[in-house]
Formats: sequence, C-alpha cells, structure tokens
Amino acid sequence: MKGTAKLPRRWMGAIRPLMRARTARAACLLGAMLCGTAPARAQRAPVLPAITLPHPYYFRELYLPQLTTGPSAVTWSPKGDAVIYSMRGSLWRQALTSDTAVQLTDGPGAVYDYQPDWSPDGRYVVFVRRTTEGMQLVSLDLQAGREFIIAASGVNVEPRISPQGDRLAWVVMGDRAHVHVAPFDGHALGTAVRVTEERNSTLPRYYYSPWDHYLSPTWSPRGDELIVVSNRGKVWGTGGLWRLELGTGTMRSVRDEETNWKARPDWAPAGGRVVWSSYAGRQWHQLWLTTADGGEPLQLTYGEFDLTGARWSRDGQRMACISNERGTTSLWIISAVGGARREVVARHRVYRAPQGTLRLVVTDAATGRAIPARLSVTHADGRAYGPDSAWLQADDSFDRKTRPLEFTYFHSQGPAIVSLPAGRATVEVMHGVEYQPVARTVRVVAGQEISVRVALVRLDDPAARGWISGDLHVHMNYGGTYRNTPERLVRQARAEGLRVVENLIVNKEGRIPDIGYFSANPDPASTADVMLKHDQEFHTSFWGHTGLLGLSEHLVQPMYAGYANTAAAALAPLNTDVMRAARAQGGIAGYVHPDGYPNVADTTRRLTYAFPIDLALGTVDYFEALGFSDDFLDSQKLWFAALNCGFRVAAGAGTDAMANYTSLRGPVGMNRVYAQVRGPMTHRAFLDAIKAGRTFATNAPLLDLSVNGTGIGGEVRPSASSTPLLVRVHLRSMVPIDHLEIIQNGVVVATVPTPGDHTRADTTVRIARARSGWLVLRAWSNDAVHPVLDLRPMGVTSPVYLQVAGDTLRAPVERRDFVAWIDRLRVAAERSTAWNSDAERSAALGTIAESRARMEQSCGGA
Repeated sequence: MKGTAKLPRRWMGAIRPLMRARTARAACLLGAMLCGTAPARAQRAPVLPAITLPHPYYFRELYLPQLTTGPSAVTWSPKGDAVIYSMRGSLWRQALTSDTAVQLTDGPGAVYDYQPDWSPDGRYVVFVRRTTEGMQLVSLDLQAGREFIIAASGVNVEPRISPQGDRLAWVVMGDRAHVHVAPFDGHALGTAVRVTEERNSTLPRYYYSPWDHYLSPTWSPRGDELIVVSNRGKVWGTGGLWRLELGTGTMRSVRDEETNWKARPDWAPAGGRVVWSSYAGRQWHQLWLTTADGGEPLQLTYGEFDLTGARWSRDGQRMACISNERGTTSLWIISAVGGARREVVARHRVYRAPQGTLRLVVTDAATGRAIPARLSVTHADGRAYGPDSAWLQADDSFDRKTRPLEFTYFHSQGPAIVSLPAGRATVEVMHGVEYQPVARTVRVVAGQEISVRVALVRLDDPAARGWISGDLHVHMNYGGTYRNTPERLVRQARAEGLRVVENLIVNKEGRIPDIGYFSANPDPASTADVMLKHDQEFHTSFWGHTGLLGLSEHLVQPMYAGYANTAAAALAPLNTDVMRAARAQGGIAGYVHPDGYPNVADTTRRLTYAFPIDLALGTVDYFEALGFSDDFLDSQKLWFAALNCGFRVAAGAGTDAMANYTSLRGPVGMNRVYAQVRGPMTHRAFLDAIKAGRTFATNAPLLDLSVNGTGIGGEVRPSASSTPLLVRVHLRSMVPIDHLEIIQNGVVVATVPTPGDHTRADTTVRIARARSGWLVLRAWSNDAVHPVLDLRPMGVTSPVYLQVAGDTLRAPVERRDFVAWIDRLRVAAERSTAWNSDAERSAALGTIAESRARMEQSCGGA
C-alpha cells in the first residue's frame, strides 16, 4: 500500500474529493471514450476528518487508541496496588490482588473510552473519549463518580498528569501533531499552551508531513521537563526520544532511532530511567531502558511479539504494559529487577449496566452445516461488542448518515458468545460475496442467554464452474495492534469465503515483519479450502509498488529502493529488474494499488510511476483493477488504455489488507480476484489462470462473460467486421448494482438491464459490428453500499480479445501519452542523483530507452 506517485492522492481524507476531481480531469486526456459516466459523490468519509496528516491508515492504527476486547492502555494507582485500564471501549479498575475488574465508564451513547492516567493523589483519572467526530479529554472524579469534559473538540490524545498533579500534558492532532500543557485542577483545564515548536523540516518525507511532529509526552519527576517523540531531522519513522525543557523550549536528543508511532516513553518517578518500546534490530516491539541523559540503551525484554505502552509503578519497581503475544491484547506486570511477569486477568467483571448474552450460530441454509463467518454486533446506542477473545476490527471510513461510529466486526469459526448490555441490538452476518448477508434485530435480556441462528443463502457457486477466489495483496503483520499467524490468517480467509491468500512480505520502513515465513511452497497452515502462500510486494518510493507472486527460490533483494537518506536511496533496481527476477523464479508480476491516468503534460507534478515502462517491456502480468485506490473507475481507465495498446494484462485484485490491524479498509478478501483454473487446483494452476487472463475482479458482483461462446481470457476471430457478436452475460450480487456494462475498446457499447432488485442478470446481448480489440463486462454502483466496506460495489472481468480479419486496433492518443509518460520518466531518472554508479544509471536509462522504442510500435504502430 503505501503508494509511490500516489502520495499526493492519498495523503489525507479531507482532500480526497479534490484529488479525485483532479485525477478525473487528467484522465480525460484519453478523450470521452475512456471518461464514461462520472461517479457520484462517495458517501464514505474518514473516521477522523479533523486530522489531515498524510497516510491516515498508519497513524490511526499505530498511534490512536482503538477498540479491542482486551486491554489497550493502563495506569497505576498512587499506592501501586491497583490499575485502571481501557478495555472494550470502557475504563476498568482492578486491584492487583483480585481477579475482578470493576467497570468505571460506559458512555453515554456512541462513545469509547481510552488512555487513562491516574492523578498522584488518587482522586481523578483523565482519559480520552472517542465521540462521533473527535476525541475529547474527560476527567473522572473517582470519589464523586462525576465526569467533566476538559477538552471538548478536536483530536486530543495521550493525556499525562504532572507528578505534582497540577498540570496536564497531551497531544493535539490536526494538520500537525503538537504537545500542549495546561493547568489542571481535576475539574477543568486552564489556558493551554503549545510547548513544541512549529517547524517545517523541508525534508522529503514519504509517510509523514514535512512539518515536524511531537508525540507521547512523559513528565520528569520534578515536572519541569518532558520527554517526547519527534521526527525532527528524520525522513523515516516517527522519530526518536527528545528532552524538552518547558521553561526555555530547548530540545535535545535522548535516543536517536527509527520508531513507528508506538515508542511511548515513560520517565521513572524517581531517578533518571526511561522505558520505551523499540523494534531496533528486530521485527516486533520490546521494552528498552535508557537514561534521561541519553545513556546507552539496554534491552529489557525479548520476544517475537509486541510489548507496548509501558508505565512505571509509582515506586519504580514494576512496569505495566500491553502484550499481543497470544494474538489479541493482554495486560502484564513486569518487575524492573528480575524480569518476573504476571498477567492481570479479569476473570470476573462488575458492569455498570445489566448484561445479557447472545449465542450466535451461522449455517449454510442448503446443507444446515455450521460455517465460519464475519459477524457484527452493535447495541442500539451504536457501540460495538464481540466475544472476549475475538479480534474486533473496524472500517476506516463510514457514512455518518447511517451510523454514529464506524462499522466494527469480528470473525468466528463456530458459535460466538457475546456479552452486552440489555436492550435492542443488531446482528449482521456475512460469508464472503457468494452468500446473501443477513441483518437481524434482537432483544438482549438481562441475565439470560439468547440463541440466534442465522442461515445464509448461497447466491452463486463460481467454484462449480472452476472459478477460484483469491486476494492477491494481503499483509499478515504490518505493525498493527494484533499479532497474526498463518493459522489465524487462514481462519480469517475461511470466514470470508476466500480460497487463496497471497501474503505479500514487505517492509514497513526499516523492518520486514513477515520475512521469516517465506517458502517456495504454500504455508503448512493451508487447509483443504484455503491456500496461503507467502510472496512479496516490492516497495519503491519512486517507481511504484509491484506484486511478485509464485516465487520459488527466494525473496527479491533488496526489498525496497528509492528510500531517500538511506543506503537504499538509489533508484535501482528498476521495477523491470525486479519483475524479471521474479519471472526467473517462475513467478508472475503485477502493479498494485495503481494510480489513475496522469496528465503527462503537467510538468508541475513529479511523474515517476513506471507502469508504462514495464507495459512496453512485457514484464507486467496483472493489474490490480480493484484494490486500494481513490477511484476504481479512474484506475481502470489506465488499464483500458494499456489494453487499447494491445498489451494483454489480466485483471487482478487485492485488498492490501493489513490483517493484524484493528482499523482497516476492509478485511482479507474484500477485493478479490476469481481465476478459472483448469484441472486440479494448485498454486501454480491458480497463477497460470491469472497469467492467461481467465479472471474477474470484484468486491461484490459475481460475473461471467462469453463472446460467441469464447470465455474470459480467450480470443475470438470473426471473419469480418460485419460478423455479429453474441455476448453472454452473467451477474449475481449481494447488493444492488446500478450499472452493468459491456465495454469494447474503452467504450460502453451496451448497458445490460438488471430487473427487480438489481442483483442478477442472465442474458445475451447482440452487438452488430465486430471490431479488433477487446470486450469486458463491468458492474458498479454509484455510491458505497453496506456491507461492502469499499468506495462502491465494483466488479470487472478480464477481456475477451477480438481479432477481426483486416481490422487493426489503433490507439494513437494512448500511444502518444504513454510515450510522453516514458519521456517524463527518463527526464526524472536523468536528473536524479540517487544512483550508486554511472554504470547503474546508464543501465537504467538503457532500459527506459528500450521501453520507449517498443511503446512507439504499440497501439497499432505509427
């Protein structure tokens, strides 16, 4: 994910409509034949529109608090005999000698509570309350049981009360991230002061704003200084640890390293020790110690999982922290000396409101057999619930006209037991795109277990016709809240009715979380109905991202290129080199989360996306016609242009799902490709079907297409242009479809009716005139439609190709633009100083020149 030339398009949710308008105008360079019908304004909007920082899918998951069934943040009582922690979107208090947790907060309404901090006198706890539009700061008087909103608007996180109890430090996020400090009396804040410097670094940051940010404040014992995390002077990562003098504003470095949002230092109440979470030299966060003066760091814990959010006890003898060792989150106490670990478990819970229980069972309506599924349980007040051990995961955008908070769900392999407050609740169930989703309202009764049995009806059975579903773009672990394993990833796929998962091993800046899982063969966790293969996404910050599938020997090294201010700053290897290396292992290669068609004449915008180079050189096997994009219709115009130039590139699809996130744009398999496999199902047969173009991409519509009896990926050779084409169309969809179109050479030549509820069609369309080129079937809707957690329902087939005697497909506009595009790439490469040697530069320029010459001969020739 995480795009190359897509950086300007996907920086921030607040400007996405403007960026869509700009890219749509640029795409019209191809003329009206590729512009088609303008999409309606999308209903979905980012969860926190007040934050306009780049790459919201990272800071939202890796930094902002998220809803989990397990603990997510903790604070100590003054005496060290109890903790308060956030869990299930509420605050809970538990004595360390007890296994009973007492709920302190539960609303009111559609809110979630996180990140508590207990005052030194024990009377107050300040915490973050997630509301429908932002994150407030709230103070809870533990003696009186009263709440006071102390910061009502915006996005306010990480509150920390000073050791003297008279001031509060916290982070305010918007178009910047700054630390503020204000007087605090328990009930209200005084005048807040921003204590961090407003500073434009001018650095070429890829994932971060050019403006320095400041995160995770922790107080010195005397209350005269803070340690914060800042990326001052750094291109990559959220930065190191900095010591800030409040009186002077002077900052000095304590620890210089790459972090990714979760360092969260904590200054010991006595002495000069500082604990923080670091992944230095490894793939997971563990606890490290340094001194406030920047002494040599000492690793405190070791493990292949995350330990984060560490907090010192008031006597400095213990630390409380959050672990994902078992996959979901849990709370642990670690001795500073000796390293003894003890889990804090809430075996018993005292709720503020009467509770009932739902027992949910999902079956196939035809067979009566239980099937795994994706479920959502939402109380009437808008809050989401799940089983105690479930991974709660939430949509990263939603329509505020239909719900107060984002849609939250969990996967279940069998009966799911959910406790929640008495009252009305909505249960939603789905199992991929081949079954009709079900939503049901139930009444939860206090003290009772209510059984709910949901039978899902199959809409279609593509597998019976040889179609195998796969998500070509998944990241099993990518720095998220949870810790994923191959076994759990397979279970996620089963719940989504997905047959093949391509876990693309990739770097997250300086680390590569899943690198140890690579194998030439499918993972041993694969089952009879789900095949898991570990392959690779190759990152550059220059040429665009590529998927490398079917690697049989090794990952292609280095794993990334074009990373400024690092030893991997060189623009080599080109994507061409990487794709050829994958093919040498028997693999296939494609461009992932593609950009739309650019305005090649606009020289004010850097243009480095290398798709036309690899198109001309024939190294591209598939194109994510459905994936992580701001507008599918726009991305497909680029694919259509490639087809018009005679390049046979298959439609692929990938969700780019970070499968261990709590907040993500769709679960594994939301964007999936169906490949028609001939013969026994193997990974090689699946990839061969993709390479042959026997595919369709979808997030809801199930499609099939034939032309004069020839199916998707095949070629029809009419004897003359007067030969009519009989186009057989098939559609089944779990949501209504607004447009079902037959597209020939980029032009909609027929619109197919979808009578009734607009979810099905089986018909033959006669097209009077045959032309050389291609035909695809596309289905889409104007706006987002729940429960498709995407921009809009969309499906598109790979082409059926046509070669009419005496007729040549010509596309002079596309050829002209692709050649101009390659010329822009050549100029960018010539001007770059990011080469390791002259020979490397010359080789790259030679590859670009070769691609230009080949592109000149495409699209029907001169």
